[in-house]
Amino acid sequence: MAAAADSKGPLHKHNVANRLYKSSLLNTVCIVAGISIFFFGYDQGLMGGVNTTRDYAERMGFGHYSEERGLVVVDKPLLQGGIVAVYYLPGTLAGCLLGGWLGDKYGRIWTIGVACIWCVVAAALQSAAMNANWMFCARVLNGIGTGILNAITPVWATETASHKSRGQFVAVEFTLNIFGVVVAYWLEFGTSKYHDPTSSFIWRFPVAFQIVPLIFLFCIIWFMPESPRWLVKVGREEEARYILGRLRGEEGEDAIAAEAEFQDIVNIRNLEDDTAKQQSYFHMFFGIGSGKLHTGRRVQLVIWLQILQEWIGIAGITIYGPEIFTIAGISSKDRLWVSGVNNITYMFATLICVFTLDRIGRRWTLYWGAIGQGICMFVAGGLARATINAEGKGNQSQIGGAATFFVFLYTAIFGATWLTVPWLYPAEIFPLQVRAKGNAWGVVGWSIGNGWTVLLLPTIFNKLNEKTLYIFGAVNALSIVAVWALYPESNQRTLEEMDLVFASDSIWTWEAEKNFARLKAENPQLVQAAKAGHGVVDAEQGITTSRKASLVARNGQGNAAPANKSGADETEKSSVSHL
Repeated sequence: MAAAADSKGPLHKHNVANRLYKSSLLNTVCIVAGISIFFFGYDQGLMGGVNTTRDYAERMGFGHYSEERGLVVVDKPLLQGGIVAVYYLPGTLAGCLLGGWLGDKYGRIWTIGVACIWCVVAAALQSAAMNANWMFCARVLNGIGTGILNAITPVWATETASHKSRGQFVAVEFTLNIFGVVVAYWLEFGTSKYHDPTSSFIWRFPVAFQIVPLIFLFCIIWFMPESPRWLVKVGREEEARYILGRLRGEEGEDAIAAEAEFQDIVNIRNLEDDTAKQQSYFHMFFGIGSGKLHTGRRVQLVIWLQILQEWIGIAGITIYGPEIFTIAGISSKDRLWVSGVNNITYMFATLICVFTLDRIGRRWTLYWGAIGQGICMFVAGGLARATINAEGKGNQSQIGGAATFFVFLYTAIFGATWLTVPWLYPAEIFPLQVRAKGNAWGVVGWSIGNGWTVLLLPTIFNKLNEKTLYIFGAVNALSIVAVWALYPESNQRTLEEMDLVFASDSIWTWEAEKNFARLKAENPQLVQAAKAGHGVVDAEQGITTSRKASLVARNGQGNAAPANKSGADETEKSSVSHL
């Protein structure tokens, strides 16, 4: 075991994969990926507090400070919303497409490093902004950098994690995401107490603080292992085999399972190369040249899943929640504390997903989340109206308190369900050859959904008030039907198996599952790593027990046995003809 814990392989001598092993290596990857997701959460939670600061509102020209009311009065809501919205459109929208291309071409690690530098420059420009035009440009640049990170980090995480714990892996990262929101909120709460309320320090320091996790991430990312799947994609198979051995194990059955997973990746790469030749974003969107891989269908699924995530109500609760607190009779000072506690509850609720996502699956997580969220939306809407009608009757605060409870409950349910799955699913379902680009399409959906809601919801709430919550409740109900009919399960399936899941010509999940079962039976060489730890070469090429023994015998040198490549090629050609 000592040899396994400190190995010498084909990687740079300072790479952590040479020293860390199995769970310690996986946990390190998870934490490092989590730093990127933490930055994303911090950046999302940042502008809510910045928009309420006196110097920022007056410097950007969208509002003024009312001495009588003791708060910022927004005179130009379109300008205020525009500064926020350009982060998503065109910022993250362009950034994710760039990140997907960079990630597939130059690797996951290199792309994350470049994105860190980009975001540091953008954050510095934001913190130094002197007018609205300056801030517009800085926000777009920051959005591009964040889009690059969002496109590539979940892919890197899922490609290194085991298929049995992939959901847990990403769920932990999104706990850190909401921790970023919490840190942003309370840091801004702290700076709001600064002795000079007119100082720009109140908003500039929180904006500049996002540079801290970025510098830390940039300094350590170069010592992390590259995705073994990307390494196979570009032909660096020795490195990929070595990293898989360090991630899964280099002794006994672990070594056999790692070799099996490696062979599955190689076989699927060959299959994808033979069945799909077009890899541009245009070809992906329309499914041109994808053959039985049906990338166009996958693109549509991930875009709409992210848009649904915004329209099931989280954006609405973010905007209308403070109004519910107000009509409940909560003072402006206490509202800050209530919102802060709600964010903390939100963060802890995400831990539920860590323990449930790999147990009940992606689909059931979305089902029970939509049911709970829908109920909360309808009840909160009704209670909000009842609170307004109860004004002057003596029971307004009690009804308002009940409405506030359902705001908290909705946020907790969302954190435990719909927060994570729309980010995990795109990183799981795309073919190896375009996985980073595929995940980028999910970020496209998120950018559209966020930009859309930021611009439209203030106007919708102004016209419909609490009735808007009923719309969100209805969308939750519709989302259950959409997930049931269109979104196949990815839980407990290897990334390589997902190509077989989407091989069906039908868009319906039940047809996809039938077709998957048939293809799995006809092509066992493509899916063996998900099972008892025996490689594809065992099933298809008659490798004997002595061959398995030789795999174990080589573990002391940190190397798994090479595959019989010619045999694999023969098998692969046969597989393609079946598909």
